Amino acid sequence: MLITETGVPEKFIAEDDWGGQVMHRLDDGWCAAVDRETMLCTIYENRPLICREFEMGGYECLDERT
Repeated sequence: MLITETGVPEKFIAEDDWGGQVMHRLDDGWCAAVDRETMLCTIYENRPLICREFEMGGYECLDERT
């Protein structure tokens, strides 16, 4: 859920069932901002707070990728 303003481009923002702003997910569940060839975030400098709190390669990060 997007709870702070970080400059995430509108094309990567979706609305959840309760009206909250969330990152847009593709049909397969992957975040729309992830480049599937490089596995890097295409909006890294403007990524939401929740992404900033994940330690790259940490347990939560790896759990989300599976």
